[in-house]
Amino acid sequence: MAVLVDAPMWPAHGRMWAHLVSDASLDELHAFAAANGLPTRGFDRDHYDVPADRIDDLVAAGAEQVTAGELTRRLIASGLRVKGRDRH
Repeated sequence: MAVLVDAPMWPAHGRMWAHLVSDASLDELHAFAAANGLPTRGFDRDHYDVPADRIDDLVAAGAEQVTAGELTRRLIASGLRVKGRDRH
């Protein structure tokens, strides 16, 4: 069981953004996000969007920094991945 964060590769709102996921449960993800002050508006069905300037803090709090590919593989393997076509 782990909370994972990838590299910030997605530009939006004048910042670069990364993804924060759990490879175990959404409860674990939401608890980690809340404990680290991430707003609920950052949640998008299976991940939180997090700005680049928060990554070091999240890693210090226990998130495992992984590549985007590794994050995606582990999210799919967890069964928590929401496919693009299922996002409304």
